[in-house]
Amino acid sequence: MLRTSKILDEFGRGAPPRGIDRNSTGKKLHMAIQETQKSNDTTVLARKPFIASGRLWSWRGVDLITAAMLAVAFGVAFWGFDTFIYPALTLVFVGFPPAGEIMLGVWLVPAVVGALVIRRPGAALFIELIAANIEMILGSGWGAGVLLSALLQGLAVELVFALFRWKRFTLAIAVLGGVFSAILAITCYEWWAYVPGYSVAWRLIYLGFGMVSGALIAGVGGWALVRALARTGALNAFPVGQEIRESRRSR
Repeated sequence: MLRTSKILDEFGRGAPPRGIDRNSTGKKLHMAIQETQKSNDTTVLARKPFIASGRLWSWRGVDLITAAMLAVAFGVAFWGFDTFIYPALTLVFVGFPPAGEIMLGVWLVPAVVGALVIRRPGAALFIELIAANIEMILGSGWGAGVLLSALLQGLAVELVFALFRWKRFTLAIAVLGGVFSAILAITCYEWWAYVPGYSVAWRLIYLGFGMVSGALIAGVGGWALVRALARTGALNAFPVGQEIRESRRSR
């Protein structure tokens, strides 16, 4: 009892109890605080949105070159899909044609990828339109109609990212972009150009399949494609490349 009182008395006078090194305890406390601060800094950094550098509306040379390369690659991919894959898949849905719109997301991917990579106004529309032009030049069964489709698809994605002022590039935003792209393309063009004879019920089913495709193929698929490219180092000059590097450092 007397020993306990003595220890408490020593603390009251500011002296450490016997057996406790004030300097050692202080150093350990300081190190613990530093580690906590580092952990907090890492958490904040991980949550920090990586946006385009410089002026938002000012494209860099690397932005333009990369966007053009992506557009050409997607245009060639479109042609290959139109020529070799789409005809075969169409046979699968011959019993219920509205379900065939589940393939729509393939044509929406460039706009979502462009927005996620370049992260500047106009990127989604630019890549989607150039890809459609390449598709048409190589030979598309839809002719010049692909240009109007691309305009609507790219514009829809632009509007979604503009809603968040080009500061949010999460998976959820990518999915939202894919869904809205499908809605705008279907309701403003495809209902009237491709399926004018459909009943209201079939049109809604057609729209539903398109929205699912936009969410999964364009949204989730586009997001996954961009992350995969970034992990190879091909997108180190872009914000998504920074995101990947920072996520690796924080592990």
